[in-house]
Amino acid sequence: MLNLDRAPAQLSPRAATAALLEVSDLRVSIPTESGVVRAVRGVSFALHAGEVLGVVGESGSGKSMTALSIMGLQPRHAVVDGSIRFCGEELVHRSRKELQRLRGNRIAMVFQDPMKALNPMYSIGWQVGEAVQLHQRVGRAAARARAADLLRLVELPDPASTARRYPHELSGGMRQRVMIAMAIANDPDVIIADEPTTALDVTVQAQLLEMLGTLRTETGAAIMLVTHDLGVVAGVAERVQVMYAGEIVESGPVDDVFGDPHMPYTAGLLASIPNTGESAARLQPIPGTPPSMLRPPAACAFAARCPLAQPACAAPPPLAQVAPEHLAACHRHHEAATCFSSGVPDGGRGRQRAGGAAVLEGKGLVKQFSVRVAGRRARATLHAVSSVDIELARGETLGLVGETGCGKSTTARLLLRLEDPDEGSVELGGVDLTRLDASQLRAKRAEAQVVFQDPFAALNPRLTVREILAEPLVIHRRPDWHRRVDELLEMVGLDPADAARYPHEFSGGQCQRIGIARALALNPKVLILDEPVSALDVSIQASILNLLTDLRDELGMAYLLIAHDLSVVRHISDRVAVMYLGRIVETGPTEELYRNPRHPYTRALLSAVPIPDPRLERSRQRILLSGEVPSPVDPPTGCRFRTRCWKATEVCAQEVPALRLLGPAQRAACHHPEGSEETVRVLEAR
Repeated sequence: MLNLDRAPAQLSPRAATAALLEVSDLRVSIPTESGVVRAVRGVSFALHAGEVLGVVGESGSGKSMTALSIMGLQPRHAVVDGSIRFCGEELVHRSRKELQRLRGNRIAMVFQDPMKALNPMYSIGWQVGEAVQLHQRVGRAAARARAADLLRLVELPDPASTARRYPHELSGGMRQRVMIAMAIANDPDVIIADEPTTALDVTVQAQLLEMLGTLRTETGAAIMLVTHDLGVVAGVAERVQVMYAGEIVESGPVDDVFGDPHMPYTAGLLASIPNTGESAARLQPIPGTPPSMLRPPAACAFAARCPLAQPACAAPPPLAQVAPEHLAACHRHHEAATCFSSGVPDGGRGRQRAGGAAVLEGKGLVKQFSVRVAGRRARATLHAVSSVDIELARGETLGLVGETGCGKSTTARLLLRLEDPDEGSVELGGVDLTRLDASQLRAKRAEAQVVFQDPFAALNPRLTVREILAEPLVIHRRPDWHRRVDELLEMVGLDPADAARYPHEFSGGQCQRIGIARALALNPKVLILDEPVSALDVSIQASILNLLTDLRDELGMAYLLIAHDLSVVRHISDRVAVMYLGRIVETGPTEELYRNPRHPYTRALLSAVPIPDPRLERSRQRILLSGEVPSPVDPPTGCRFRTRCWKATEVCAQEVPALRLLGPAQRAACHHPEGSEETVRVLEAR
């Protein structure tokens, strides 16, 4: 495993060296049917050898368009003005052929979605080898050998076998490693990484960031990291620039910008982020939405959302120096750090939820699927969920966490009886759902509803909002559906007058509110939240989390929150269940589990969560798990985590560990749990 010193050692002396990449007054305009979109408006910055520059901001701020323009990959009809100089040579208005010689050779890019960037028709080895042959005069055999070396360098298991596989046969983390291998194939001077860890598990994200940092140290390449995750930037970047409405509104050393922001927008982003600390503060989202880039404001672009706005903001503020190497575009920059406060107490946070009988309970749930596996004639059995017990009380939130493929969503589908369990039972309000026929089940479904991850995919684009919200009410024959639709929209903070509009006319955050309103239509007892904020910007995420907290406390519903963001889970959950390869490996009260994780897997998950505090992020120790999650088609014997566990012994391969009591309300399925063995023996004796 590669080992990166996360402190910024071996930083490049920027003042003493010329910049590899210099961008000056970059402007990108994109003609559309509705008008000209001013996607990038006067962006200027420099990137030096061996440096990591983080670029952050909300969706539509111009981050990705800036990166694509550097590569010459902007839309064909886009108009690019300004200057982009690489090693002193101007790139703007260069021919496509000239840029092709540069792309992948001197400047390389790691794209956000590797599944779209990789060709599904060709093997991994062929695609990595092609990246070598395009820029080096080598034969096919030499290119294949280089491809194998690159796959080994990015720590893909069994490089020779991986080279023969196709993109769909690899996990998301493995595909992203292939993208990194292609990016470094020709030892580039600059690597542009556009959201390289979005939608990845925190464990895979930690491995990829470690790898990028090590490659930077070994090759001296400069890295431009485009991301919406401020915790990632805090851990790996030396400098950060914050973009809003196509402009840079703050720039400087990452410690200075995060520790003392001089732009209200930056302060708002930081206040919107839940963290894994013990603060019970309510999140403070940024009000409003970014301006349309069809008609960008002539004044300060952030003024309409800024708590410090004043008449002087009618004039756009210059990006001026506020401290050594620290620039900010704000007329009242000295007051910016405290203009968004996350110190509002959350009265419901941290209190014990109502106990008593469970409103939803899954007992001994087992689900297996028959699947085809490459290289096997007979069908194989995929062990999706194995002997899982889950219990939810009224007014309680249970966070269900784990890596992709561990069985979280399948468990949710079993609890909703969208899938029938092979073994076990599901009780909702004391009624066993597995014993109900179709008509009885339809009546009972009103008591358990779901909010999906992608709000646009979950809403019918052909129906108006009124029709979407009325549908479950009409199906269940609620005569007052007209009044109820207006109530639901007001409940989630939307205007009932907008009920005649269609989903595409709303923002992502507004669509998610509509999805929540639809789930609340039938007054459910249980709400299953399947990654409800993972696709949203941090400010919108904060407003949705506040809304969910308020609704839970007001209506007394129980939540099952499925998420890979452990900061979100800690902020809203009362208890947490950690799942690995179809089994619950640890469960307990949120604060206790986060403060004192007993299972090695839980400890590794928590250590991988990025924290938006540069000093804290660089000083803490990470536990990097080796290898990929084993296939659920052929899970390891005994403890399923043992193949990646640093504490595994012979007994771990022979016996399945029981979920035993290790604290007042904390259980872990581990033969060698973290913590005092004496404490474990005392608790077991009780």
